[in-house]
Amino acid sequence: MPVHIECDEKALQWFRSELGVGQGDAIRFFVKYGGDGAVHPGFSLGISVEPPKNVAAQADLGGIKLFIRDEDAWYFDNRDLTITAVADEVEYLVG
Repeated sequence: MPVHIECDEKALQWFRSELGVGQGDAIRFFVKYGGDGAVHPGFSLGISVEPPKNVAAQADLGGIKLFIRDEDAWYFDNRDLTITAVADEVEYLVG
């Protein structure tokens, strides 16, 4: 079952403001070693602005693509990714 990506409007606005992304840009969610990931201890999520390739899951919201590459799909283990903004920070929930 593919990963479903959801992002609320406040988080999308945060990406626009903090990362400078706009229509036609893409944000990758990738697995990095370290951090406080709830799904796999010792791993957490990182983000980068880059063109999509080898896409395992994606969502197109307001002209901005949010995606996960094939090599990072293991982290989600058929769980969905929900992105929300709380105060001035973005939170990622994998579940």
